[in-house]
Amino acid sequence: MATAREAPARGDARVVVVIPAYNEAPSIGGVIRGCQAHADGVLVVDDGSRDDTAGEAARAGARVLRLDRNCGKGQALQAGITAAADADVLVFIDADGQDDPSEIPLLLAALRPEVDMVIGSRFIGTFEPGAITLINRVGSHALCGVLNVLFWTRVTDPFAGFRAVRSSALARCSLRAARYDIEVDVLLALLQIGARVVEVPVRRSPRAHGASGLDSVVDGTRILLRILDRRLDVARRWAR
Repeated sequence: MATAREAPARGDARVVVVIPAYNEAPSIGGVIRGCQAHADGVLVVDDGSRDDTAGEAARAGARVLRLDRNCGKGQALQAGITAAADADVLVFIDADGQDDPSEIPLLLAALRPEVDMVIGSRFIGTFEPGAITLINRVGSHALCGVLNVLFWTRVTDPFAGFRAVRSSALARCSLRAARYDIEVDVLLALLQIGARVVEVPVRRSPRAHGASGLDSVVDGTRILLRILDRRLDVARRWAR
């Protein structure tokens, strides 16, 4: 794991932003408009929303993929990866407006030829007041520590949803996560194929609308189990 700040821009690579969204009608339009200047396309995966998320996304100019029911963030993101398979680089960003789309160029700049994924790390960047609860901060540090010990890495924010990744690297991975364990699943799947991952500092703002669907205990447990599941893969390979 390395930290990167400056590198050449994306050049001729086709960049598509993938935004999984569930009941984010008040914020999705602003996120899309913020992304459009930095990408060749924006794809919103509406994860069975009960509000007008899909309509707001379409009006803002995004391509919209609608799932017929709420499948979970992991499945929504995987559907987006498949639908945007013609892109060279995928940028993932959440629909709630907590990440700043104007920082997309920072991620793309750090995606040097030898790098497969860039994570926008909130922990080497900045949390604005109210952007994270104490329990989520403590839980993130604890789970991050477990991951770093088990996988001999030094990542600071393995659960961040704001990242840029090469489609060619993702195509070599088999993803398993259906819900909020998707970010750690993507990271560990990439590390298992020998991909290089770096981090850049980003800002994290508080939510302006609604509430997060993440349950600190339930989803924290799910993330821990995903880490252990991926670690078992390593043990199985050693045992052969």
